[in-house]
Amino acid sequence: MYSEAVITGLGMIGPCGHGRGALAAALAAGRPVTAEVDRSAGLHREGGAQLAALVGERDVSRWIHPAAARRISLPSKFAVSAARMALADAGLADAGLADAGAGPDRVGVYLATAFGSVLSTEKLLRRILLEGAQAAQPFDFSECVANAPAAQLAIAVGARGPNETLTQRESGPLLAVARGAQAVREGLVNRALVGAVEEVTPLLHALLDRFGALARAEGPLPEMPRPFDRRRNGFLAGEGATLLVLEREDDARARGARVLARVVWSGAAFDATASAADWGDGHAPLAAVLRAGLDSLPGGASGVSAVVSGASGARRGDRIEGRVLRAAWGKVPLPPVLVPKAVVGEYGGGILAPALLALEGAPMGPTPGFEEPDPEVGVAPHDGGAREIPARVLLTGLASGGAAAWVVLERAS
Repeated sequence: MYSEAVITGLGMIGPCGHGRGALAAALAAGRPVTAEVDRSAGLHREGGAQLAALVGERDVSRWIHPAAARRISLPSKFAVSAARMALADAGLADAGLADAGAGPDRVGVYLATAFGSVLSTEKLLRRILLEGAQAAQPFDFSECVANAPAAQLAIAVGARGPNETLTQRESGPLLAVARGAQAVREGLVNRALVGAVEEVTPLLHALLDRFGALARAEGPLPEMPRPFDRRRNGFLAGEGATLLVLEREDDARARGARVLARVVWSGAAFDATASAADWGDGHAPLAAVLRAGLDSLPGGASGVSAVVSGASGARRGDRIEGRVLRAAWGKVPLPPVLVPKAVVGEYGGGILAPALLALEGAPMGPTPGFEEPDPEVGVAPHDGGAREIPARVLLTGLASGGAAAWVVLERAS
């Protein structure tokens, strides 16, 4: 019998702290969680961005023994810790191996990252350039590849099923959820650990800023992301990890698990007008894919009671995001549009946990930085006022480079 893929566990490490409670408080406050980036190396341009949404609480000894933590990179620590949080939240031991219904070969890992283990890559290349190839350290080499966090996660929890790393920038987290949900529904795995991980180093921050991607102070305006606002000038780079546990609904119900949400639809598309490093203008084909997916659900677009938007303050990214949403809804008014990346920053799975909190009815404060609507966007984000607890939410992820992904989650009865 067909069974939906459901989310039964959530684990996260982010700029707000560890776990959902810290995130919920930050979203309710409606203020970006920022820290100053170390600029002492002289990598940054003068007058550029100074802030990022950095993980301040980096002690993960609750989830990883210090001896093991010394052998893996920071993103791998984030991923392993968030996965173990998610498994505990789902009422499972590592990889659910204590449950006779799922052996290690039936647990998959689907993890997204935009940049991989940046510091390990930087260390490896620096040694080679300054000291020669013979100075390369095996530790840095093994951790510099993009799939290192997913591999370390699988080793740590004993998951020996499919292991995939997706590098599709801003759309990666939603593609990872979609891939894991498909594997669960088709019986390829009994359970899947899905999500995203990222680290922000001074070098990465400086490079993003030099490419004009990051929000910066401009005249009287302080440095902050302003999603959908006419004056937006870039996003807030963020780091951390968000992991979800997915399994079939009948399996979850059979073991008495709490179901956080159902994954009822996912879709993907590509904007051929986008350059390799920016968003394009091809909103119409993207909107057609999204609209067709929404029409396949009961109530169509009207059945979606909130949008958890991937808007971040990126100039062209927010513009195409708004146009896609408006075209997909047509004459139907848009539901409340929540923009969590204004608080937690871009990358690290910043919209996955907020979507689950929205389904639980967690309060969301006003969208930071939004004051002046942009007529080219035509979307006004949530103002912090009262809203109904949504029964179904749409998550959006339009990436620079053209990739696009959507996921619809439904509150479990």
